[in-house]
Amino acid sequence: MGLIRSGYTHLTVEQDDELTTLMWPIVREMIKTAIENEQYLVIEGCYLPFDWRKDFSEEYLPHIRFVCLVMTEKYLRNHFSDVHHYASVVENREEEPALDLAELIRDNAANLANCRKHGCEVILIDDEYNVELTY
Repeated sequence: MGLIRSGYTHLTVEQDDELTTLMWPIVREMIKTAIENEQYLVIEGCYLPFDWRKDFSEEYLPHIRFVCLVMTEKYLRNHFSDVHHYASVVENREEEPALDLAELIRDNAANLANCRKHGCEVILIDDEYNVELTY
């Protein structure tokens, strides 16, 4: 968001693929630096491509955990009002987010397909949203 607000890019938050392309070289090197400095770093969102592994040597891979939360179509249909209600919990948005059920179903299905294609860890949310990560 800082790059968008500062004017360093004319991309918008809706241009996920282009933001990933722009940000990944920077984020990748931030990850390497954090590992080298024995720091913890959490990165979320479109800054991480599904094929991220190809950009790291074997020395870095054991220190990286990529987890993708994916909601099934069943979950989204049964809990769409909850998804809408909690859409701003992680980050405060000034406006109520406009959510489209069909778009959410497509996006989550695409994320699941990409995770499977690239061997990424997936937490599939099907019946209830009860996610607990262990390290």
